[in-house]
Amino acid sequence: MKPKWYAGAHVSTRGGFYKAAQRAREAGALSFQYFPKNPRSLALKTPDASDAEACRSYCEAHHLQSIAHSPYPVNPATGSIRGEEAYALMVASLLNDLAIAEACGSVGIVVHFGHLRSSDPLEGYKNIIGCLDDVLGRWAGTAKILLENQAGDHGPMGTTLEEMVQVRSLSKFPERIGFCLDTCHAFAAGLWNGGADENLLENGARLGYWDALCAVHLNDSRYPGGERKDRHARVGTGYIGEQGFRWLLGQRPFQQIPLIMETEPGADGTHRADIRKVLEWAEASG
Repeated sequence: MKPKWYAGAHVSTRGGFYKAAQRAREAGALSFQYFPKNPRSLALKTPDASDAEACRSYCEAHHLQSIAHSPYPVNPATGSIRGEEAYALMVASLLNDLAIAEACGSVGIVVHFGHLRSSDPLEGYKNIIGCLDDVLGRWAGTAKILLENQAGDHGPMGTTLEEMVQVRSLSKFPERIGFCLDTCHAFAAGLWNGGADENLLENGARLGYWDALCAVHLNDSRYPGGERKDRHARVGTGYIGEQGFRWLLGQRPFQQIPLIMETEPGADGTHRADIRKVLEWAEASG
């Protein structure tokens, strides 16, 4: 029987992908996130095939779910504005990430929606759709691109469910695109009020957003809602707080998908305490 909640955290790949999976399970996680390569560079990586296969096999044997997070320089909203060579590298990097995620048995790769300051308010959106199509038109695997909502600290792009759904629907390959909801970003952007938000649930259902939700970044916020500040706090210690997460975990869209914490570890160097806390809240609410 599958668990309802796959709580976990971002883990280091020091020692390889198989070691990352082991590290996650040893901390009591049922899911984990990792960087497929250097998070600050688009340089391509040739993974150790046997290591990736060992990771996949280990995850299957222990019912672990995983997602990869693409490097921070990826910004699909810029398109080729920085030159064709830079754009080609970004497309190649995303394909590289997808291939690594596929080899490791991961659900997909998290990609920030992106941002662009332009006199044409639609330019950034056109660039995102074009980039997704250029990547996915060359991709035949099952790993998906998981678009992540943004806090609004770099501008308004990517802060609403409507944008996520519209970009996906206008792509030539919507079935290869899913979503990763970051709770801190949603709270910071005013997308979620941090409590029992029926409007969020109803809007997501009406748009079909929940149908494509594949992962969650389960982060609290160091700042009050609506301030557009992307500053994560450990669950239950920020302005969202325990009650907000208890409500969220009780909702059907947040079950049976990776719930990943991207915050500092506890005193033991792991997220064991926070994972246990999330599972206790989830079981009490569900």
